[in-house]
Formats: sequence, structure tokens, C-alpha cells
Amino acid sequence: MGKQRTILALIIVLVIAAITVLAKVETRLGLDLRGGAQLTIQVQTTPEVPEITPRKLEAVQQVMENRVNGLGVSEAVIQTVGEDQLSIQLPGVNDPAQAERVLGGTAQLEFREQRRGTEDEFAAQFRILRTLELEQSLLRQEDPEVAAEAIAENQEQINQLNEQIAPLFDKVGLTGEQLQDSLPRPPQGGTNWAVVIEFNGEGGNKFAELTKNLAGTGRSIGIFLDDKLVSAPTVGVEFAETGIVGGRAEITGNFTADTANDLSIQLRGGALPVPVEIVENRTVGATLGQDSIRRSIYAGLGGLVLVLIYMVIYYRLPGAIANISLIVYALLTFAAFKLLQVTLTLPGIAGFILSIGMAVDANVLIFERTREELRTGKTLYRSVESGFYRAFTSIIDGNLTTLISCIALFWLGTGLVRGFALTLGIGVAISMFTAVTCSRTLMLYVLQFPGLRKPNLFCPNLAPLPKR
Repeated sequence: MGKQRTILALIIVLVIAAITVLAKVETRLGLDLRGGAQLTIQVQTTPEVPEITPRKLEAVQQVMENRVNGLGVSEAVIQTVGEDQLSIQLPGVNDPAQAERVLGGTAQLEFREQRRGTEDEFAAQFRILRTLELEQSLLRQEDPEVAAEAIAENQEQINQLNEQIAPLFDKVGLTGEQLQDSLPRPPQGGTNWAVVIEFNGEGGNKFAELTKNLAGTGRSIGIFLDDKLVSAPTVGVEFAETGIVGGRAEITGNFTADTANDLSIQLRGGALPVPVEIVENRTVGATLGQDSIRRSIYAGLGGLVLVLIYMVIYYRLPGAIANISLIVYALLTFAAFKLLQVTLTLPGIAGFILSIGMAVDANVLIFERTREELRTGKTLYRSVESGFYRAFTSIIDGNLTTLISCIALFWLGTGLVRGFALTLGIGVAISMFTAVTCSRTLMLYVLQFPGLRKPNLFCPNLAPLPKR
């Protein structure tokens, strides 16, 4: 009795917490529900780059993510499609032409020389820029809906600061076309990572001249991607005579594994002399999204009500208990979607509704096993315990196979398929919890009341199983 009360108290606490989350946290809606723009970008080959490898596609994806951030779009989804395409979903964007202008150009990477006499001015502006970028990173970890206005204002300040920094550097003709590769390098006897860059012959000569001019001066090499400063390394005085020769250099600093990898990807993206072409640009209207939400709600509520009625009619008291568990399940699952920042799409809602069916299936298995035990002449308490025990293996097997399918769909699928797999997987995991804990605890708890301890409430027209 004490154990059931403890679990019941835990369930009540979880329900209260779920209701609080539902009331406080905004729901993230995908492109098909909120409306917006969707673009498909084709990455094209050139004589210099005859093949689009996964690393090169990853680099282009990083560039596109930076450009989308410049648009100030929250909840954007950028995914690879096949071997040479990107799908970009921009919820809430009502001007697809603007998105096409921003995303359609080839990334431009340049290494520039800081002008003499700008050391103090640049140092002050660079500190402010890094502070704003850190603030933006922290804002993006918050609820996007709440932080959207702050992110947009922060991005505007970053853009203005980049415009002020750009005139402090002179172009020297060293661009991404001469950069062959960039890779993160693990610590060599220390704790900080580095980024290794490699130039072709022409680029190596220009880089040697650039580093010779800046060595020991305190002035920086400005690494600009789409006219935005991404890094500003300095050159040691030991390279004052010849510069850094050989076409290979290391960018050192307080890099972690993540920041070194991010910078190397940015450099590779800017280094790709590959054009990109927008092969599809379509708009999903907000009206269509609202209509989809309304129809989905009607379908979900209608199906849920029919299931609740059927469970009570056919299973009596256990059916009523299962209904309570289903309501608890729905609250916990939807709260989990909000806490995990799941972006809801139409397939995602379908996955949620399907997981309700999985939750019902678990209760049906339990109740049928309980009825079988009652018909063998066992007591009500032992029948309930045996019913749960006998059904447990089937529940685990059924849910695990579904979870494996969800993992495969999420890992191999793209776009809306992944949304379906994610919501279904979360729902199945929570349904196992509610079936094994909530339903079982409530069933055992009601047996403590004499008025409810009647076999006919659990199995109408109880009759023993025929002997074989």
C-alpha cells in the first residue's frame, strides 16, 4: 500500500509539472503548420571541384546556417538531401525572394591585412563583437519564440559592427580559391586545439607575403567570410624576415574541440569555389498551416474520445483506469515535446496520435491477461499481478521494435520523416512508463477499497475457462 501511494504521489507531481510546462512554454511549430519558405539548393561542381564530397557539402551547409542566422530566422531547419543538395526550411519568412537573394550567392572567404594605426580601434571593436556573439549563442539556447526579438536586435548590432570593422582591413588578393583545406588539430602537449590551413602554390606565396608584413606588429590577419569577421589571428615576430612559407600554417588560440571544428568548417565552406543554385523556392501559407492544425486537433480529439468510450464500455473499471493513464500519458508526452524543443509538424502530430494507439495496446494486453487469470480461479489481486507480469514481455517486445524503427527512420530519413520518427519514439517511450507504472499503480490502489474489489468490475459475465 505504501509503495503504491509513493508512486501515485510521483505521478501526481509529474502531472502538475507537465501542466506547468504546457502553460509556460510555447509550442514550436514547423513550416507546414506555421507557414514560411522552403528552398532546395543544388551544390554544383566545377572543373576545379569535380565531385561534391560529404565534407564539402557539410562546409556549404555551415555557410548556409550562418546566412540563415543573419536573416534572424528562428527554428530554421537545414538538412542535406542526397549527395549534393540542401533543403532549407524558414518558418515565418513571408518574403522568399529575400531569402533567395541572401542564400543564393557563393560564399566569399578572404584573408585581409589590418591597416597600420588601427590597433586600438580594432581591439575595442573586436572585444565588443566577441561579446555580442557570445550573447547571441546564449540567446539561441533559450526559447526561440521568446528570444526571437532579442536575437534579431543582437544580430543587427553584430552586422553594424562588422560594417565598422571591414574598413580597418585591406584586401590582398588572398581568397578561398587559394585555400585547399582546413582541419582541426588536437592539442600537442597542451590543452588548446588549433586549426591547420593549407594553401595552393599561389596562395602559399601570397600568405607568406601577408604574414611577413604583419609579423611582430600586433596587427591581425582578418579572416572574412561574406564580409563578416570570423577570426583575427596575429603573426609572431619570428616570421618577420620570410613570413610563413610552405603554404601551411596553424591558427592557435583558446580553441576547444568544438570551436576549432566550427572554424575549420567555416574556412572550408568559404574555400569552396562552387556555385550554388536554388532549384526550388516555394511558400507555405499560414492559412494552410492553421487549417492543418485545426484538422489535426479534430482528428486527434475525435479518435481519443472514441478510444476512451470504448475502453470503459468493454473493460469497465480497468478501462476507466486506462483512460486516466492515457490522459496522464498525453500530458507528459506533450510536455516532453515542449521541454525537448521538438518542432511540431503534421507528420509529427501523426506520430503522437499513433503513439496513443501504442499506449492503448499495452493496456489491452494487460487487461486481457488479467481476465484470463480471473477465469482460472485466481484471486483478484493475484490476477492483476499476473496479468501485468504476463503482458510485460509482449509490451517490451512490441515497443522496442517500434523504437528500433523510429531510430532507423530518424537516422536515415530527412525532414518531415524525422519529425514523425521523433514524436513517435518519444511517445512510445513514455507510453511504456505510464502503462507499467501509472496503470499498474492505479489498478493495485483501487483494490484497497472493498467496494471496488469485485471481479465483475474487471471481467463482466465472468466464467471459468473450459477445461482441456
